Amino acid sequence: MDKPMNSLMFQGMCFVFMLRDFFRPRETILMETGIKAGDNVLDYGCGPGGYVAPASKLLGEAGIIFALDINPLAVKRVQKFALKKQLANVETICSDCKTGLHDNSLDVILLYDIFHMLSNSDAVIVELHRILKAEGILSFSDHHMNENDIMAKITYGGLFLLSKKGKKTYSFFKRG
Repeated sequence: MDKPMNSLMFQGMCFVFMLRDFFRPRETILMETGIKAGDNVLDYGCGPGGYVAPASKLLGEAGIIFALDINPLAVKRVQKFALKKQLANVETICSDCKTGLHDNSLDVILLYDIFHMLSNSDAVIVELHRILKAEGILSFSDHHMNENDIMAKITYGGLFLLSKKGKKTYSFFKRG
């Protein structure tokens, strides 16, 4: 993804995601990640923030959810939502690749329904590898990609290995 979508497209996406989240709550998907209280989590390509509130609840006061998106509209929406719901453990990042987070600082990374749109996917994989703890999990889902493409893209270069395949997600371990 080279640039953020315009306001009208973003508002349309927000509406579609609101319907999606009503019929298929994000909590059911997050249960596959193993997120626990006190973890540090990154939602890479957070969009309007459908995973932010349920992840925030799982993390409790000691954990942090970083919500990253290239689109300033998405970041502002998540900020407003977190403020309104008093989610003190939410931090936002506006970026197309670099997170600004410390090496080996995250327990779980959510990479959901964005990978097919990334124009710099190799650089993103390298960045996610850098910030994930050795025992951390990269949780991946992208319904726009088939399993062979997912495996090829995420494990290419040997940075990640498949840990398990869930009903909705693939979990990858950091290698090296």
